[in-house]
Amino acid sequence: MRVLADPLRLKIVSLLARETLCTTHLVEETGARQTNLSNHLRVLREAGVVETEPCGRFTYYRLRPEVIASLADSFADLAASARATAESGSKRACP
Repeated sequence: MRVLADPLRLKIVSLLARETLCTTHLVEETGARQTNLSNHLRVLREAGVVETEPCGRFTYYRLRPEVIASLADSFADLAASARATAESGSKRACP
């Protein structure tokens, strides 16, 4: 979740959800500097959110949908727990 908390990384993931893109395309779409973008892509790659595909002198990035689906499942579980807590009125007593 922390990986996607950064606005630029979330924008990158949103763009990659629609199509596979190289760094040049991502710079054009986000307006970010190439070095900044590369650092964010490294974080996403190390977290397993994106994977790379070399193509000549370019590297294309592709979103790993199973990772996003797993994250969505985690959020759905949190929402269900919060809903159940709200409905039951459960709260811990203050000391």
